[in-house]
Amino acid sequence: MCSLPKAWPESPVLELIAPSEMAKVDAAAVTLGVSGETLMENAGAAVADIAARRWRDARRVLVLAGPGNNGGDGFVAARRLLAAGHEVRVALLGERAALKGDAAGAAARWDDGVVEPSDAPFDWAELVIDALFGAGLSRPLDGPAAALVMAANASGKPILAVDVPSGLDGASGRAVGPCVEADVTVTFIRRKPGHLLLPGRTLCGEVVVADIGQPDGALSAAKVAARLNRPELWRAAFPEPRIDGHKYSRGHVAVWSGPLLATGASRLAATAALRAGAGAVTLVGPRPALKIHAAHVTAVMLREADQKAGWAPFLADRRIGTWLFGPGAGTDEEACGILDQGFSAGGRAVLDADVFTIFGGRPEELGAAIEDGGCEAVLTPHEGEFARLMGERMRPDASKLERALAASALIGATVVLKGPDTVVATPDGCASIADNAPAFLATAGAGDVLAGICAGLLAQGMPAFEAASAAVWLHGEAAREAGRGMIADDLPLALRSVLGRLDDGPS
Repeated sequence: MCSLPKAWPESPVLELIAPSEMAKVDAAAVTLGVSGETLMENAGAAVADIAARRWRDARRVLVLAGPGNNGGDGFVAARRLLAAGHEVRVALLGERAALKGDAAGAAARWDDGVVEPSDAPFDWAELVIDALFGAGLSRPLDGPAAALVMAANASGKPILAVDVPSGLDGASGRAVGPCVEADVTVTFIRRKPGHLLLPGRTLCGEVVVADIGQPDGALSAAKVAARLNRPELWRAAFPEPRIDGHKYSRGHVAVWSGPLLATGASRLAATAALRAGAGAVTLVGPRPALKIHAAHVTAVMLREADQKAGWAPFLADRRIGTWLFGPGAGTDEEACGILDQGFSAGGRAVLDADVFTIFGGRPEELGAAIEDGGCEAVLTPHEGEFARLMGERMRPDASKLERALAASALIGATVVLKGPDTVVATPDGCASIADNAPAFLATAGAGDVLAGICAGLLAQGMPAFEAASAAVWLHGEAAREAGRGMIADDLPLALRSVLGRLDDGPS
């Protein structure tokens, strides 16, 4: 069970709840005295309100209603918009008489008729409301449903989706077959993981969370699947320099350099660790590589590794509590020996890049090495490295969130599964999902900078989950600060402005 600080409040901004858990919230609300009819009325009213405010000039609205509760929300929105003076048409997927429960009640309160899906007047409409299927859908759309979705996308009209775009799995973010491409999605109470995980995030457009009146106690029925990665998640644990501190009290990071012609990656990581606030950072490696480093760095220190002893004597220094291995390290026998020395030294470790080749297909052995050394480790693979490390151990249908959590539990380390929807996961079930990385962050060396930021925060004593989540968010914001055309070398310097904004208050 995720051991987050007990002081954290419930947050409609941060908490992500899976569709299966949200069904428990709805059931709990009814138990606590709020009827399903009331919740549906409130949901439909929220949809109608957002439609009217976001598209003020759209007078003709086409509502696509499905055969379940999502369709019921659509009928309520249609009735509200009609009462507000809009022209409204409802295209119903299925038979009106087949609707059940609250959805049937909502349809009964819609006094106008409905049209067949094949007759949906897309040319007439100025706005389309997609209320076909909700977040719990896990099968591909076909037949008339698929045809209606494809017609909506092809219409060129703005689309407001209810809960999730129809065809999207709200738990995984996967498009299971044809999927609506929405401009805005209005969801209720909390976001779902699928609103953030790709391709869901791009299919949802802007996501608006509406409060539909669930009683406070209803949310206690659901387990939080993950949290949105924002400063509110980790700001209380972020290290603050003390006026009576010194460089070693702010942590010393050792970064393994790698060979002569592969120094850039480790140098990026070392520079980022220093910018992230570590009091001291030392690049350790063979003399030929250090000569290259010496031409590029000033504040980062250099230490030659003895040919036989490696970096073990240096890591034995009690002032060095954090080490980073992987960027440009190599995968030969010598590199494997250096990595083993790191594990033997214990402490806090960031493992990246070549580590996942060294332990390719052997995640259990990596976990054993971490445990035997008494290390607290953070792993930072991208999707390709993750697949190399895990081999065939992941279910092919598992979401990115599920895969990161499973790997973290298996290895016994915090896993940062990188990408535009980076997931941070811990063995006890904590997870965060980021959505702030710009597209131009996908550039050579950017991952090395992320590893360095994480090491710098760990060195200052930040807990692993919070350090990794903060590093991911800072990394994305630094890219935004650097701007389009940035390269990895620009990111450490851009951190200065981002960190300054943190000091100024909530972001």
